[in-house]
Amino acid sequence: MQVHGKNIKVFSGNSNPKLAQDIAETLGVTLGDANVTTFSDGEISVNINETVRGRDVFVIQSTNEPVNNNLMELLIMIDAFKRASAGRVTAVIPYYGYARQDRKAKARDPITAKLVADILTAAGADRVLTMDLHAAQIQGYFNIPVDNLMGVPILANYFIDLGFKDNEDVVVVSPDLGSVTRSRKFADKLHAPIAIIDKRRPKANVSEVMNIIGDIKGKTCIMIDDMIDTAGTITNGAAALMKLGAKEVYACCSHGVLSGPAIERLENSVLKEVVMLHTIDLPQDKLIEKIKVLPVAPIFAEAIKRIYEDVSVSKLFED
Repeated sequence: MQVHGKNIKVFSGNSNPKLAQDIAETLGVTLGDANVTTFSDGEISVNINETVRGRDVFVIQSTNEPVNNNLMELLIMIDAFKRASAGRVTAVIPYYGYARQDRKAKARDPITAKLVADILTAAGADRVLTMDLHAAQIQGYFNIPVDNLMGVPILANYFIDLGFKDNEDVVVVSPDLGSVTRSRKFADKLHAPIAIIDKRRPKANVSEVMNIIGDIKGKTCIMIDDMIDTAGTITNGAAALMKLGAKEVYACCSHGVLSGPAIERLENSVLKEVVMLHTIDLPQDKLIEKIKVLPVAPIFAEAIKRIYEDVSVSKLFED
Protein backbone atom coordinates (compact mmCIF):
# COMPACT_ATOMS: atom_id res chain seq x y z
CA MET A 1 0.00 0.00 0.00
CA GLN A 2 1.71 3.15 -1.19
CA VAL A 3 0.53 6.48 0.22
CA HIS A 4 1.23 9.18 -2.33
CA GLY A 5 2.39 12.63 -1.29
CA LYS A 6 5.10 13.81 1.06
CA ASN A 7 2.77 15.22 3.72
CA ILE A 8 2.26 12.09 5.83
CA LYS A 9 4.56 11.33 8.77
CA VAL A 10 4.34 8.28 11.06
CA PHE A 11 6.13 8.36 14.42
CA SER A 12 6.37 5.89 17.28
CA GLY A 13 6.72 6.04 21.04
CA ASN A 14 8.32 3.22 23.00
CA SER A 15 5.21 1.14 23.78
CA ASN A 16 4.96 -0.81 20.50
CA PRO A 17 7.70 0.14 18.00
CA LYS A 18 7.27 -3.16 16.11
CA LEU A 19 3.65 -2.33 15.29
CA ALA A 20 4.63 1.22 14.25
CA GLN A 21 7.32 -0.14 11.93
CA ASP A 22 4.87 -2.64 10.40
CA ILE A 23 2.29 0.13 9.84
CA ALA A 24 4.88 2.38 8.19
CA GLU A 25 6.05 -0.45 5.91
CA THR A 26 2.47 -1.28 4.95
CA LEU A 27 1.86 2.37 4.09
CA GLY A 28 5.10 2.51 2.10
CA VAL A 29 6.59 5.33 4.18
CA THR A 30 9.66 5.58 6.40
CA LEU A 31 9.07 5.66 10.14
CA GLY A 32 9.75 9.17 11.43
CA ASP A 33 13.01 9.98 13.18
CA ALA A 34 12.31 10.72 16.83
CA ASN A 35 14.10 9.86 20.07
CA VAL A 36 12.01 9.29 23.19
CA THR A 37 14.26 8.83 26.22
CA THR A 38 14.36 9.86 29.87
CA PHE A 39 16.43 12.26 31.92
CA SER A 40 18.30 10.83 34.90
CA ASP A 41 15.40 11.68 37.23
CA GLY A 42 12.88 9.80 35.05
CA GLU A 43 11.37 12.77 33.21
CA ILE A 44 10.61 12.01 29.57
CA SER A 45 12.67 13.68 26.86
CA VAL A 46 11.43 13.89 23.25
CA ASN A 47 13.56 14.94 20.28
CA ILE A 48 12.00 15.21 16.80
CA ASN A 49 14.85 14.99 14.29
CA GLU A 50 13.04 16.00 11.10
CA THR A 51 10.68 18.72 9.97
CA VAL A 52 6.94 18.19 10.46
CA ARG A 53 5.78 21.70 9.51
CA GLY A 54 2.40 21.47 7.80
CA ARG A 55 2.51 17.64 7.74
CA ASP A 56 -0.18 15.13 8.66
CA VAL A 57 1.43 13.44 11.68
CA PHE A 58 0.36 10.08 13.14
CA VAL A 59 1.81 9.15 16.55
CA ILE A 60 1.53 5.43 17.34
CA GLN A 61 1.51 4.64 21.05
CA SER A 62 -0.49 2.18 23.15
CA THR A 63 -1.03 3.19 26.78
CA ASN A 64 -0.34 -0.21 28.33
CA GLU A 65 2.12 -1.08 31.11
CA PRO A 66 4.01 1.04 32.16
CA VAL A 67 0.78 2.96 31.66
CA ASN A 68 1.78 6.35 33.06
CA ASN A 69 5.11 6.46 31.20
CA ASN A 70 3.51 5.51 27.90
CA LEU A 71 0.72 8.04 28.34
CA MET A 72 3.17 10.83 29.19
CA GLU A 73 5.34 9.91 26.19
CA LEU A 74 2.29 10.26 23.95
CA LEU A 75 1.25 13.61 25.47
CA ILE A 76 4.77 15.09 25.22
CA MET A 77 5.15 13.89 21.63
CA ILE A 78 1.83 15.47 20.66
CA ASP A 79 2.90 18.72 22.31
CA ALA A 80 6.25 18.62 20.46
CA PHE A 81 4.55 18.13 17.08
CA LYS A 82 2.04 20.93 17.68
CA ARG A 83 4.83 23.32 18.69
CA ALA A 84 6.74 22.28 15.56
CA SER A 85 3.76 23.48 13.45
CA ALA A 86 2.46 20.08 12.34
CA GLY A 87 -0.62 20.52 10.19
CA ARG A 88 -2.64 17.84 12.00
CA VAL A 89 -1.72 15.39 14.77
CA THR A 90 -3.56 12.08 15.09
CA ALA A 91 -2.97 10.03 18.25
CA VAL A 92 -3.00 6.38 17.14
CA ILE A 93 -3.71 4.47 20.37
CA PRO A 94 -4.18 0.76 19.57
CA TYR A 95 -4.89 0.09 23.26
CA TYR A 96 -6.54 2.95 25.17
CA GLY A 97 -5.59 2.63 28.85
CA TYR A 98 -7.53 4.03 31.83
CA ALA A 99 -10.73 3.02 30.00
CA ARG A 100 -12.23 0.72 32.64
CA GLN A 101 -13.31 3.60 34.85
CA ASP A 102 -15.77 4.97 32.32
CA ARG A 103 -18.61 5.92 34.70
CA LYS A 104 -19.35 6.49 38.38
CA ALA A 105 -20.06 2.96 39.61
CA LYS A 106 -20.17 4.19 43.21
CA ALA A 107 -19.87 7.43 45.14
CA ARG A 108 -16.65 9.43 44.68
CA ASP A 109 -15.40 7.34 41.76
CA PRO A 110 -13.22 9.13 39.18
CA ILE A 111 -13.99 8.82 35.47
CA THR A 112 -10.48 8.29 34.18
CA ALA A 113 -11.53 7.54 30.60
CA LYS A 114 -12.92 11.09 30.37
CA LEU A 115 -9.90 12.58 32.15
CA VAL A 116 -7.48 11.00 29.64
CA ALA A 117 -9.67 12.22 26.76
CA ASP A 118 -9.45 15.77 28.12
CA ILE A 119 -5.67 15.54 28.58
CA LEU A 120 -5.11 14.26 25.03
CA THR A 121 -7.18 17.12 23.65
CA ALA A 122 -5.38 19.67 25.82
CA ALA A 123 -2.01 18.33 24.62
CA GLY A 124 -3.04 19.19 21.07
CA ALA A 125 -4.34 15.98 19.47
CA ASP A 126 -6.60 16.80 16.51
CA ARG A 127 -8.11 13.32 16.32
CA VAL A 128 -7.76 9.83 17.80
CA LEU A 129 -7.55 6.44 16.12
CA THR A 130 -7.97 3.45 18.44
CA MET A 131 -9.27 -0.13 18.55
CA ASP A 132 -12.03 -1.71 20.63
CA LEU A 133 -12.58 0.86 23.34
CA HIS A 134 -13.65 -0.77 26.60
CA ALA A 135 -16.97 1.08 26.39
CA ALA A 136 -18.54 2.67 23.31
CA GLN A 137 -19.50 5.85 25.20
CA ILE A 138 -15.82 6.79 25.57
CA GLN A 139 -15.97 8.18 22.04
CA GLY A 140 -18.38 10.77 23.38
CA TYR A 141 -15.86 11.93 25.99
CA PHE A 142 -13.82 13.59 23.22
CA ASN A 143 -14.57 16.89 21.51
CA ILE A 144 -12.40 15.80 18.58
CA PRO A 145 -13.04 13.03 16.01
CA VAL A 146 -12.46 9.47 17.25
CA ASP A 147 -12.23 6.43 14.95
CA ASN A 148 -12.73 3.19 16.88
CA LEU A 149 -11.58 0.18 14.83
CA MET A 150 -13.10 -3.25 15.48
CA GLY A 151 -11.04 -6.32 16.27
CA VAL A 152 -13.93 -8.79 15.89
CA PRO A 153 -13.51 -9.27 12.10
CA ILE A 154 -9.80 -10.14 12.49
CA LEU A 155 -10.48 -12.61 15.32
CA ALA A 156 -13.47 -14.12 13.50
CA ASN A 157 -11.47 -14.65 10.31
CA TYR A 158 -8.86 -16.60 12.28
CA PHE A 159 -11.48 -19.04 13.57
CA ILE A 160 -13.19 -19.20 10.16
CA ASP A 161 -9.84 -20.31 8.71
CA LEU A 162 -9.79 -23.07 11.35
CA GLY A 163 -13.12 -24.33 10.00
CA PHE A 164 -15.32 -23.07 12.83
CA LYS A 165 -17.88 -21.34 10.57
CA ASP A 166 -21.28 -23.08 10.14
CA ASN A 167 -20.12 -25.74 12.61
CA GLU A 168 -22.97 -27.04 14.76
CA ASP A 169 -20.55 -27.98 17.53
CA VAL A 170 -19.34 -24.38 18.04
CA VAL A 171 -20.84 -21.90 20.49
CA VAL A 172 -19.58 -18.38 21.24
CA VAL A 173 -19.52 -17.53 24.95
CA SER A 174 -19.73 -14.05 26.42
CA PRO A 175 -17.67 -13.98 29.66
CA ASP A 176 -20.07 -11.45 31.20
CA LEU A 177 -23.19 -9.44 30.43
CA GLY A 178 -21.15 -6.45 29.24
CA SER A 179 -19.61 -8.42 26.36
CA VAL A 180 -22.87 -9.76 24.90
CA THR A 181 -22.96 -7.27 21.99
CA ARG A 182 -19.36 -8.06 21.01
CA SER A 183 -20.07 -11.80 21.31
CA ARG A 184 -23.17 -11.50 19.15
CA LYS A 185 -21.23 -9.77 16.36
CA PHE A 186 -18.54 -12.44 16.57
CA ALA A 187 -21.12 -15.26 16.58
CA ASP A 188 -22.90 -13.76 13.55
CA LYS A 189 -19.69 -14.04 11.53
CA LEU A 190 -19.30 -17.72 12.50
CA HIS A 191 -23.05 -18.42 12.16
CA ALA A 192 -22.94 -19.83 15.69
CA PRO A 193 -25.22 -19.53 18.75
CA ILE A 194 -24.11 -17.71 21.90
CA ALA A 195 -24.05 -18.50 25.61
CA ILE A 196 -23.54 -16.06 28.49
CA ILE A 197 -21.60 -16.43 31.74
CA ASP A 198 -23.30 -14.68 34.62
CA LYS A 199 -20.55 -13.53 36.97
CA ARG A 200 -20.03 -11.09 39.81
CA ARG A 201 -17.02 -9.07 40.91
CA PRO A 202 -16.62 -8.93 44.70
CA LYS A 203 -13.66 -6.57 44.12
CA ALA A 204 -11.41 -5.29 41.31
CA ASN A 205 -9.59 -7.97 39.27
CA VAL A 206 -11.59 -10.74 41.02
CA SER A 207 -14.50 -12.54 39.36
CA GLU A 208 -16.78 -15.42 40.34
CA VAL A 209 -18.91 -17.46 37.93
CA MET A 210 -22.52 -17.66 39.14
CA ASN A 211 -24.38 -19.28 36.24
CA ILE A 212 -24.14 -20.13 32.52
CA ILE A 213 -27.01 -19.23 30.21
CA GLY A 214 -27.17 -21.35 27.05
CA ASP A 215 -26.33 -24.83 25.79
CA ILE A 216 -22.60 -25.62 25.94
CA LYS A 217 -22.64 -29.36 26.65
CA GLY A 218 -20.42 -31.26 24.20
CA LYS A 219 -19.61 -28.01 22.34
CA THR A 220 -16.42 -26.26 21.34
CA CYS A 221 -16.66 -22.92 23.16
CA ILE A 222 -15.02 -19.67 22.05
CA MET A 223 -14.91 -16.98 24.73
CA ILE A 224 -14.43 -13.41 23.51
CA ASP A 225 -13.68 -10.23 25.44
CA ASP A 226 -12.13 -6.84 24.70
CA MET A 227 -9.15 -7.48 26.98
CA ILE A 228 -7.52 -10.11 29.16
CA ASP A 229 -5.82 -8.49 32.16
CA THR A 230 -5.18 -10.81 35.11
CA ALA A 231 -6.99 -13.62 33.22
CA GLY A 232 -9.25 -14.44 36.17
CA THR A 233 -12.49 -13.97 34.24
CA ILE A 234 -11.36 -16.04 31.25
CA THR A 235 -9.77 -18.92 33.17
CA ASN A 236 -12.61 -19.19 35.72
CA GLY A 237 -15.13 -19.07 32.92
CA ALA A 238 -13.29 -21.75 30.94
CA ALA A 239 -13.10 -24.00 34.01
CA ALA A 240 -16.84 -23.59 34.59
CA LEU A 241 -17.61 -24.40 30.95
CA MET A 242 -15.53 -27.59 31.04
CA LYS A 243 -17.08 -28.60 34.36
CA LEU A 244 -20.55 -28.29 32.81
CA GLY A 245 -19.67 -30.45 29.82
CA ALA A 246 -17.96 -28.33 27.15
CA LYS A 247 -15.70 -30.32 24.80
CA GLU A 248 -12.92 -27.70 24.60
CA VAL A 249 -12.55 -23.97 25.20
CA TYR A 250 -10.75 -21.27 23.21
CA ALA A 251 -10.40 -17.64 24.28
CA CYS A 252 -9.80 -14.52 22.22
CA CYS A 253 -9.51 -10.80 22.88
CA SER A 254 -8.32 -7.59 21.24
CA HIS A 255 -5.93 -6.51 24.00
CA GLY A 256 -3.59 -8.87 25.84
CA VAL A 257 -2.81 -6.76 28.90
CA LEU A 258 -1.67 -9.88 30.82
CA SER A 259 -0.69 -8.33 34.13
CA GLY A 260 0.01 -9.94 37.51
CA PRO A 261 -0.68 -13.69 37.57
CA ALA A 262 -2.16 -13.77 34.04
CA ILE A 263 0.50 -15.92 32.34
CA GLU A 264 0.56 -18.48 35.15
CA ARG A 265 -3.23 -18.67 35.12
CA LEU A 266 -3.39 -19.13 31.35
CA GLU A 267 -0.65 -21.75 31.38
CA ASN A 268 -2.41 -23.78 34.09
CA SER A 269 -5.90 -23.31 32.63
CA VAL A 270 -8.06 -25.68 30.59
CA LEU A 271 -7.93 -23.27 27.64
CA LYS A 272 -6.72 -24.86 24.42
CA GLU A 273 -5.59 -21.58 22.82
CA VAL A 274 -5.71 -17.86 23.59
CA VAL A 275 -5.86 -15.59 20.53
CA MET A 276 -5.16 -11.86 20.81
CA LEU A 277 -4.31 -8.91 18.60
CA HIS A 278 -0.97 -7.10 18.42
CA THR A 279 -2.29 -3.87 19.97
CA ILE A 280 0.09 -4.50 22.88
CA ASP A 281 3.63 -5.74 22.29
CA LEU A 282 4.16 -8.74 24.56
CA PRO A 283 7.65 -9.48 25.92
CA GLN A 284 9.15 -12.86 25.06
CA ASP A 285 8.53 -14.31 28.52
CA LYS A 286 4.78 -13.82 28.04
CA LEU A 287 4.61 -15.47 24.61
CA ILE A 288 3.73 -18.92 25.93
CA GLU A 289 2.72 -21.75 23.62
CA LYS A 290 -1.02 -21.23 24.23
CA ILE A 291 -0.93 -17.61 23.03
CA LYS A 292 -1.44 -16.70 19.37
CA VAL A 293 -0.94 -13.04 18.36
CA LEU A 294 -2.61 -11.76 15.18
CA PRO A 295 -1.30 -8.70 13.27
CA VAL A 296 -3.26 -5.43 13.23
CA ALA A 297 -0.83 -3.34 11.16
CA PRO A 298 -2.82 -3.79 7.89
CA ILE A 299 -6.09 -2.45 9.34
CA PHE A 300 -4.38 0.47 11.13
CA ALA A 301 -2.44 1.30 7.94
CA GLU A 302 -5.65 1.29 5.91
CA ALA A 303 -7.39 3.51 8.50
CA ILE A 304 -4.45 5.96 8.51
CA LYS A 305 -4.51 6.04 4.72
CA ARG A 306 -8.24 6.83 4.77
CA ILE A 307 -7.83 9.56 7.39
CA TYR A 308 -4.97 11.08 5.39
CA GLU A 309 -7.04 11.00 2.19
CA ASP A 310 -10.24 12.18 3.95
CA VAL A 311 -12.09 8.97 3.08
CA SER A 312 -14.63 7.18 5.31
CA VAL A 313 -13.06 4.86 7.91
CA SER A 314 -16.36 3.20 8.87
CA LYS A 315 -16.63 1.59 5.42
CA LEU A 316 -13.75 -0.70 6.49
CA PHE A 317 -16.30 -2.71 8.49
CA GLU A 318 -19.23 -2.80 6.09
CA ASP A 319 -19.93 -6.38 5.04
